[in-house]
Amino acid sequence: MSTIILGIESSCDDTSAAVIKDGYLLSNVVSSQAVHEAYGGVVPELASRAHQQNIVPVVHEALKRAGVTKEELSAVAFTRGPGLMGSLLVGVSFAKGFARSLNIPMIDVNHLTGHILAHFIKAEGEENEQPNFPFLCLLVSGGNSQIVLVRAYNDMEILGQTIDDAAGEAIDKCSKVMGLGYPGGPIIDKLARQGNPKVFTFSKPHIPGLDYSFSGLKTSFLYSLRDWMKDEPDFIEHHKVDLAASLEATIVDILMDKLRKAAKQYKINEVAVAGGVSANNGLRNAFREHAEKYGWKIFIPKFSYTTDNAAMIAITGYLKYQDKDFCSIELPAYSRVTL
Repeated sequence: MSTIILGIESSCDDTSAAVIKDGYLLSNVVSSQAVHEAYGGVVPELASRAHQQNIVPVVHEALKRAGVTKEELSAVAFTRGPGLMGSLLVGVSFAKGFARSLNIPMIDVNHLTGHILAHFIKAEGEENEQPNFPFLCLLVSGGNSQIVLVRAYNDMEILGQTIDDAAGEAIDKCSKVMGLGYPGGPIIDKLARQGNPKVFTFSKPHIPGLDYSFSGLKTSFLYSLRDWMKDEPDFIEHHKVDLAASLEATIVDILMDKLRKAAKQYKINEVAVAGGVSANNGLRNAFREHAEKYGWKIFIPKFSYTTDNAAMIAITGYLKYQDKDFCSIELPAYSRVTL
């Protein structure tokens, strides 16, 4: 008998539902919220209200595209945390009511674990090569920058993480300083492709071990701009592609330097990247270069699996379902936690 999992993701500002059958993705529907662009960041109250409007039609559409009825579902997997509490509560509450009405199990998923396990999503007609355990995963997003040792789908250890800002957060804030808009990641990425990454130099942190820090880079970028604009008020406009390319190159260098150390220290050559920043062109190219130079076997996710999506929640739910790792309906959402 087939195992069919409905996944629900509502940790931030994307409402998403996906259906996975026996490990293969049947549908992955994402409803994004444009309302936050005017505020330069996600407004939690507006996000949770939008989730309330979107979740029923999104789930309906996911089931429709998958050609699955709700009665055929084996379980409901949902993001329990971390994330914005108001947004999480919408998804968690819906999942509880939906699962209870169908009398099927619930599976709680850690959002960060989901990003890593997105590498195990299979799709018909596509090459579905998956990492072998153990492997390293660089998890980089707006809220997290971590190097994770993945021994099994349910056995992960954080080897290093940011002690202040995440890489994605640094990119967004530097984009804001340049007046480029929100979210900054795609804007900086697009500009960086046209620029020279060696024109400008920004300070890099000296943090022991495998931990990251990006607050110093952010400050260096701000102060450098301030000094350059004293002599040339239109400095940003005249140099924005080179600024974007130099900023991106600095962040990628910081990320890859620690990842190289981790791969050498733990003698692992299967290396994956996950999270929103894994969509960045510069980071993807760096992974390909490292694969060639150091003999790494790399795993780069499809663009649709980099941002928040329910497919990664559904595949995690599918893996947990095999072990009957279900959760109680009493479990609350949580806003902060690591893996």
